[in-house]
Amino acid sequence: MSETPVKQQSTAAYFGQAVASFAVAMVATAIGIFQLEADAWVRAFLAIAVLYLVTSAFTLAKVIRDKQEAGQIVSRVDQARLEKLLAEHDPLAKL
Repeated sequence: MSETPVKQQSTAAYFGQAVASFAVAMVATAIGIFQLEADAWVRAFLAIAVLYLVTSAFTLAKVIRDKQEAGQIVSRVDQARLEKLLAEHDPLAKL
């Protein structure tokens, strides 16, 4: 009974929605910072802070994904070893 894990993939619609949502959020934030009634240095600071937050979020998402994928690889290796041991084991051989 070997169960091959099914790799889940996002649909094109889900991917498109995620890209559109990200674009709308970034444009809305940029407009909000640009329209802010504050000195230029304050707006520049906010823009840099938003860019830093976005790049940090991408990095965190990548690290989490990489950790999850590494765990899946270890799990698959362990599953393959177990299946090999079970296939080689013959309980009636010593009788």
